[in-house]
Amino acid sequence: MKASIPVLATVTALLLGTAPAATAQAGPRLSVPGQAGGTCVDTPLKITFPEPVSLGSTGAIEIRRADGTLADRIEAAEARTDRKNIGSAVSDTGLPHEFSYESIMVDGDTATVHPHRRLDYGQKYSVTVEPGVFPGWDAASWQFTTRKQPPRDPRRLTVSASGTGDFCTVQGAIDAVPIGNRRPVTIDVKSGVYTEIVYVREDRPHLTIKGAGAGRTVIRYPNNDLRNGDKALANGGPADVCPRRVLETSDLHNCWRQTFGVDASDFRLSDLTVHNTTPDGGSQAEAFRGNNDRITLERVNLVSFQDTLRLQGKGFITDSRISGDTDFVWGTGTVFVQDSVLESTDSGYISQSRSDATRPGYVFVRTRLTRAAGVPDASVVLGRSAVWRFTHSQAVFIDTRMDAHIAPVGWQIDPNDCAQAQSASMWEYRSTDLDGRPIDTSQRLACSRQLTADEAAQWSDPSFVLGGWDPEARHG
Repeated sequence: MKASIPVLATVTALLLGTAPAATAQAGPRLSVPGQAGGTCVDTPLKITFPEPVSLGSTGAIEIRRADGTLADRIEAAEARTDRKNIGSAVSDTGLPHEFSYESIMVDGDTATVHPHRRLDYGQKYSVTVEPGVFPGWDAASWQFTTRKQPPRDPRRLTVSASGTGDFCTVQGAIDAVPIGNRRPVTIDVKSGVYTEIVYVREDRPHLTIKGAGAGRTVIRYPNNDLRNGDKALANGGPADVCPRRVLETSDLHNCWRQTFGVDASDFRLSDLTVHNTTPDGGSQAEAFRGNNDRITLERVNLVSFQDTLRLQGKGFITDSRISGDTDFVWGTGTVFVQDSVLESTDSGYISQSRSDATRPGYVFVRTRLTRAAGVPDASVVLGRSAVWRFTHSQAVFIDTRMDAHIAPVGWQIDPNDCAQAQSASMWEYRSTDLDGRPIDTSQRLACSRQLTADEAAQWSDPSFVLGGWDPEARHG
């Protein structure tokens, strides 16, 4: 049996991540972000061991208040498929929805504990690890304190993984925005890696979430269809039914499987990366999903494999990068994508539009279609559609630069019969190679077509595509 995990001497040592030399040698230590004044109420708890550890199947981690009452209990046996209500999520039936998530995540010599709920302000807590949680290590306990009071300005919140902001997680800041919010709220997310599922419910509109740059602020999580989607919830109950369903049957449970989900209108996300870390072949796994009007993504990097970006309302994406292989820009929405890079990471399909006769689909203007190393020539199509079902699906590529991985046929329909695709819109205008030289489009699918200059000019206008909404007006 390895050495018992010691009780750290002082709250200050815990919060500053320091401990006496003998203690550090004797066993692991708990650390929480922040300074001696207290940590965030949404803080993850990190336990660092002298060597790599594994998660056991017995015992629990308890968090207790100073008076001894239980604040949270995380069972090791349930940690990999634990459940909690994220973002006050509510299903279409009005019942609270619980997401499957990992409450204890082990990476080498570090275990990160994600409590089921937010802690209280101005409270002293003790953390106890029971035997069996980490095989080979005995029971142990530590103490820490939280900050005395909430942030002073509810309209300008900060998030910092290091504990220097108002909150330690992105979801913690979103949860501080009142349900029914009517005022613009900006959440600044500082540099760091945030491992969490993020969700914004419908009645928290007018949010702007800004990172420190796509290379500096990263939100990541391995959420997917097997954990929180149709495959996981095939026998789901009324608490699992998606709100704001566009397709009554198809959208029954698939709104919960993304890393970052937004059901609110007037939402803006900028200057960060959202990475769904589900491995290749690990099922449908959106990095970002939005389902409402006036959703804007600026200077973001969206990374996944299948279904990376899904929009179901009206969306605008600019100066961004989207990576994936299968239908990695898709949905029922009306979406304008400009001045962005769409990177294919394998053979597959860039877009899948499910729009109907009442609204346009996906329009791409001045985008670059690139590929990862090893993606073969002629192995990717611009878009595919099940035209037997989505008779009015639309994807438009204007002034697009594309590498040789784009197949000469350009498009794929099911069934492969243009007679059944009379209402679909598979359009291009002035497509070139990456160096700006015109490409040969003579082998394109017969029911696709090249736009005229006048048509291209009209479809290059965001306000025309988005039904009068000009997403760039606020910038002057």
